[in-house]
Amino acid sequence: MVLRKLSLLLTCLWAGLLFYLSHQPGVLVPPLFPMQDKVMHFAAYAVLGFLGMGSVRATAHHGYRPAQAWLVCLLVGLYGVSDEFHQSFIPGRMADILDVAADVAGGLLGTWLMYYLARLASRRRLQGSSDQAETR
Repeated sequence: MVLRKLSLLLTCLWAGLLFYLSHQPGVLVPPLFPMQDKVMHFAAYAVLGFLGMGSVRATAHHGYRPAQAWLVCLLVGLYGVSDEFHQSFIPGRMADILDVAADVAGGLLGTWLMYYLARLASRRRLQGSSDQAETR
């Protein structure tokens, strides 16, 4: 429960950081590599999805339910859409549908990564407890 609350706090802080960064006026900075902007969007929203999934209550035996993961994906995607809409009002910034696509893709990866890691951990826990029961 402590980890879930910490993850919720980190999710809110990360979402706040994304909002702050998207609220900054546009500055022309030469990219280090092609599609750098999209990679950064993807990574930022992968973190948001991962943290968001961590703030959801997992079941003891199976980790998260798929419906929980899809809900987190939806919320992260909507946050990405709202972020791009917000940017359209900032001087020197513009909304970009490809940024939204990168946000959604990153959110999907981060969310489902946490989903599968939690399922793997719960399987190992269950396997470890069944192995201990057999040795008794």
